[in-house]
Amino acid sequence: MATHQLSSSHLIYAMSAGNRPALRVRSGDRVVIETADCFENQIRSESQDFGGLDWERINPATGPIYIEEAEPGDILAVHIEKMELAPRGVMTTGPGLGVLGDELADNHIRMIQVSGGRVNLFGREVPTNPMIGVIGTAPSGDSPIPCGTPGDHGGNMDCKRITEGAILLLPVNVPGALFALGDLHASMGDGEVAVCGVEIAGKVTVKLHVLKGLTWPTPMVVDAERVMTIASAATLDEAAVMATKRMAHWMSGQTGISGAEAIFLLSAKGELRICQVVDPLKTVRMEFDRAWLEEMGISFGNL
Repeated sequence: MATHQLSSSHLIYAMSAGNRPALRVRSGDRVVIETADCFENQIRSESQDFGGLDWERINPATGPIYIEEAEPGDILAVHIEKMELAPRGVMTTGPGLGVLGDELADNHIRMIQVSGGRVNLFGREVPTNPMIGVIGTAPSGDSPIPCGTPGDHGGNMDCKRITEGAILLLPVNVPGALFALGDLHASMGDGEVAVCGVEIAGKVTVKLHVLKGLTWPTPMVVDAERVMTIASAATLDEAAVMATKRMAHWMSGQTGISGAEAIFLLSAKGELRICQVVDPLKTVRMEFDRAWLEEMGISFGNL
């Protein structure tokens, strides 16, 4: 297994089969990926004018990475091994942005200091909870999907469980998968209700592993405690139904329990949670206890 470096000079603004690979690797290789923040580091001060930003450069992802063994129908397992954050992040909101956008008359920018594993939020320090907002593979078909839009290929899911120690399963829709990531957050709550978390540049070390013959739903997140199915749709209601059905169908198919038994388990012990409500599509995840799934006979050793 080799370790590669990919700098943030290789940025894309849409995930597409037409993107030229910035790097080629083998299954099992590690890549240290440098990222810009979601504004491509354009915001430098709290007094900056929103109107001066290049809005075509929002939510960039670093990549794409071509994995030699990846073929359509495979699954790409992304092991998120390490996240390193810049010392300063930024938060923004204003008219038409986020949940309070209809009540705000002015744009607001706050520069946020990050050090020693803590975020200074307006005089109060809280632990960081680093996570990756944009992460995915090229979608199928000829139409690019902007990095700011989530979908079944991944993209801007803004799921706070996509963090250090987690494994993200993504579909391989095109030869090589064309994987990319960006839009890191030093801290972000479920919902991302201001239209941002603590947006920040950084580095992410991932191991990329191609899985053959596995028919699990994607995107899926597996960590030490939970297994999560993720879905994005035009409404939260639609996304909630999709995420729940994906988990129920997968549990039933993997264990042999009935659909009724699967939905009973999810209703009694599952956790249906909002990832974000501010992107072009809304994103929801269904979480279930990994230990229970292992006791039911599901193995995660092949990941």
